[in-house]
Amino acid sequence: MATEATDTADDADAPDAYEALLDRRRRWSAVDSASGVLGWDQQVMMPEGGTPARSKQLSTLSSVTHEILTDEETGDLLDELADADLTDEQAAVVREIRREYERAAAVDAELVEEISEASTEALGAWEEARAEDDFEAFAPYLERNVELKREYAAQIDPDRDPYEVLFEDYEPCLPLSQAEEILTELREALVPVIDAIRESDADLAVDTFEGTFDTDEQEALSRDVLDLVDYDWDRGRLDVSSHPFTSGNQFDCRITTRFDESDPLGAVGSTVHEYGHAQYNLGLPEAEFGTPLGESRDLSVHESQSRLWENHVGRSRAFWEQLLPTFQERFPSTADATVQDAYEAFSQVYEDNLIRVEADELTYHMHIVVRFEIERDLIRGDLAVEDVPEVWNDKYEEYLGIRPETDAEGCLQDIHWSHANFGYFPTYSLGSVMAAQLFAAAEEEIDDLEGKIAAGEFEDLHAWLGEHVHQHGSRYETNELVKRATGEDFAADDFLAYVEAKYGDLYDLDLDL
Repeated sequence: MATEATDTADDADAPDAYEALLDRRRRWSAVDSASGVLGWDQQVMMPEGGTPARSKQLSTLSSVTHEILTDEETGDLLDELADADLTDEQAAVVREIRREYERAAAVDAELVEEISEASTEALGAWEEARAEDDFEAFAPYLERNVELKREYAAQIDPDRDPYEVLFEDYEPCLPLSQAEEILTELREALVPVIDAIRESDADLAVDTFEGTFDTDEQEALSRDVLDLVDYDWDRGRLDVSSHPFTSGNQFDCRITTRFDESDPLGAVGSTVHEYGHAQYNLGLPEAEFGTPLGESRDLSVHESQSRLWENHVGRSRAFWEQLLPTFQERFPSTADATVQDAYEAFSQVYEDNLIRVEADELTYHMHIVVRFEIERDLIRGDLAVEDVPEVWNDKYEEYLGIRPETDAEGCLQDIHWSHANFGYFPTYSLGSVMAAQLFAAAEEEIDDLEGKIAAGEFEDLHAWLGEHVHQHGSRYETNELVKRATGEDFAADDFLAYVEAKYGDLYDLDLDL
């Protein structure tokens, strides 16, 4: 009887413990949100001389977040809830907070602050090194980031592969082995397709958008694109940064893009891509702000949303039926282009593209493989920082048949390593695969989705993604979320089927993927 009374008392205390845990979670989420705004400002608005102060500000906020998360009271509340009778949603919240707590508690607060400060300094160094094509100037900052993240991984679990530990920062619900299996499947399937395309006699309208395109008009066109897909300007904005990104939450989610006067499709692609990220954030439950149920399910799912909008919508023939007239109003020099011309130009496979964010759908994944292999070897200690440029160039020559002539168009082109984001890159390819699977499921359930896209009607697609992905936040782990949304296990089948159908038709190839 005494045991039963104790159990009853524990159950009665559980709601109080759960609410106390939620309160703590909302507090550190608020600090993180503030850090996000400062990070956005650093890349978009901050004067160049602001880096020393911003570095201290961000490192202090990072330390505050770490202290709240790892406080003894957080652990006590989690212990109190370990055997509590919780609803499914409450159990999911506790699961996510426990994962965050256990990971953070393993790392010294001083190291967290040092990583934040080092990455903030590295960002400024990367921007300058990229502009000056000077890898040697960035190398000491990269070296420091690598060393700090090795120490970080060792504090979490000294007995495991450090790269696997870091990958879990971005994909805690997918094993690295699953990511490697999918990357291998893509490499083995796509390299022969890319070779066949390069040997094809197909004559695509690849020069449709050659010329010079005013960047102010490109920005206006980007705003037109966002209007077309129903971006909520009351909760967002569009700005320019050296590397396009999205930052924010369901109340305030901001997009950046960049412009090249010789490549208007690059701006269209990056704008639609970042819109997909923003739409995910804006679709999260408002009432759950600050809790795991109001936050996105890790990076592969996030990337699936951006790649779905960029590739399956933005690069589709149907989308250009809507966009081309507006494009031609902005740029009258393209008045003779047809929808098919635009579709072919935006879907072409490049023979000599060196820049990941400008890559086509197929060679893009080889860009990811290069980065994945290099950062994995850096973290494992199998590659020295000073050797990165040469190894990068060698891998590009091996996988893509091209060799960068400068570090700016080679190993300095991405921002991620300046942020110390090692383990991030695989999520891009995983997201592309997931996007194809989600879009295939949406096509099955939405009547004439292609026709709706051609008519500029996106309400049904928004609703489908909201119902099957956005509204759940982090309630389900990645594989379960995909299975619930599509009825199938997460796999590359739909992506390869999409490649076979689209590129077999474009390049008149008999593909069998």
